[in-house]
Formats: sequence, C-alpha cells, structure tokens
Amino acid sequence: MYVKRVSPEEAQALMQDQGWAYVDVRSVPEFEQGHPAGAYNVPLVHMGEDGTSANADFLPVMEGHFPKGANLVLGCRTSNRAEHAVVMLLRAGYTNVAIQRAGFLGTHDFFGHADPGWGKKDLPTSQQAEAGRSWAELNGGNGE
Repeated sequence: MYVKRVSPEEAQALMQDQGWAYVDVRSVPEFEQGHPAGAYNVPLVHMGEDGTSANADFLPVMEGHFPKGANLVLGCRTSNRAEHAVVMLLRAGYTNVAIQRAGFLGTHDFFGHADPGWGKKDLPTSQQAEAGRSWAELNGGNGE
C-alpha cells in the first residue's frame, strides 16, 4: 500500500493551495504546545499518568468529521503515529491521505541526517486551535 509522504512545505502548500486538511494526531498536551496553524487535533493515543493509551474514538471522530474522499495530511511529532493513523484510515476506506514527513519536531533519515519538521521550518504555527478544530470540540466535549 503506497502512502504519499510530503515535506512540511509541501503539506503547507496542499493546505493553502488545494484545501487539504491537516490532522495532527498527537495528544492534546502536545498539540497545545504548538502545531501547524489551522490543524485539527484528533489524537491517536492519549497521554496519562500511566503512559499512553489508544484513543478508541479516533476512527469514529475522523469518520464523523471527514468524508472518506477528503484530502487529508496527517502529522504528529516525528511521523510514527501519523503512519499508524494513515493505515487505520486506509483500512476504513479513506482514499486520499498523506503523511507529513518528519512531523512537527523532526527526525533523522537512515544516514543520520536531520530531517527538520514543521516547527523547525519557520512555517506558521499556533498554540490555539481554530474554532471547531480542538479535540474537545471534535469529540463533542467528551475530552480524553
């Protein structure tokens, strides 16, 4: 299964020029520390005192807010969670999803070279979700 991987700049261009939605699958606290401006927050996992736990509402919330043919770029901290989320969406019938390579913080390639993420690229970021794009709003106020 081929999944399109885009750079932070390509993700921003898809959002600005073609109306793609950016879905940040990091936890609420991570999202609130900084995220791509205009992103939706639908966590794949929740962070708690005992570590992480799977978000059972991830797929139902995605299906409730984004049609299966929606153009979606998924991102997280380094792209690992985004990759898992994309697989879930493809199995659920989504057809046009991409992973924002290197996530928000960045990662390293196989040779150890830095691959800066969105937050290191001087691209628009925010610590506040736009109206209707926070996890609490998307999940109907049910929180974590």
